[in-house]
Amino acid sequence: MTSTDASSPFRDGRSERDEKPQYVLPLVVRIEKGAPPARTDALETAARAVLTFLDDERVSDEDGAWARAVRDWEDARIRKVVRRARGAEWRRAGALPGVTLTGKAAEVRVFPPVPLDGWPKDLAKLQVSGTELDDPEEPPAPEPGTPVLWTAPGLAMSAGKTMAQAGHGAQLAWWELDDAERAAWRATGFALAVRTADPARWEELTRSGLPVVRDAGFTEIAPGSCTVVADHPALRGR
Repeated sequence: MTSTDASSPFRDGRSERDEKPQYVLPLVVRIEKGAPPARTDALETAARAVLTFLDDERVSDEDGAWARAVRDWEDARIRKVVRRARGAEWRRAGALPGVTLTGKAAEVRVFPPVPLDGWPKDLAKLQVSGTELDDPEEPPAPEPGTPVLWTAPGLAMSAGKTMAQAGHGAQLAWWELDDAERAAWRATGFALAVRTADPARWEELTRSGLPVVRDAGFTEIAPGSCTVVADHPALRGR
């Protein structure tokens, strides 16, 4: 499935999904002033956090505590917003219902979907800006067989925006996998890599039949921009 399919909540252009109540999946990344995480670590941790959230029994069970909120969110646009927190802000966010995942150093907490204008106050006051993260060195090539979320070369996005896009890509891949493939991914702790695609290969990736995230253009980039290709080995050649 690509994000240009009529059924895709990530496609550009208006659809019946836009007429439904709109929700957002909040993500909060911990960025302490003196010890921010590396950019790639934050991107990968955000994507794995989204998968961990979707796999949580509170979501996956039909009568789970968060299942209805997730269904309502998926019926509309699949929006994710990443905000940053540190110190007491992070501790207050951690007291709210959600799922926290820790990467090499990054920490990301995912919360059940909320209405666009109905954020809990301890999340609403967190900043969206200030997620300018860097990698101290070039990330290594992904290990063979590792699912890779390829980000678009030459597309300027903040780390927070890219974290949301990586989460979208991971979610699209998750939807395409069958139960056995999901179980195999779960057994690895949702191992994945986020890397910027080689410009010479980007068009090939977007036409490969793998899931493609096409941004709606609400923030930072133009509507319809292809941002991420979810290259999971189980999806190749389908």
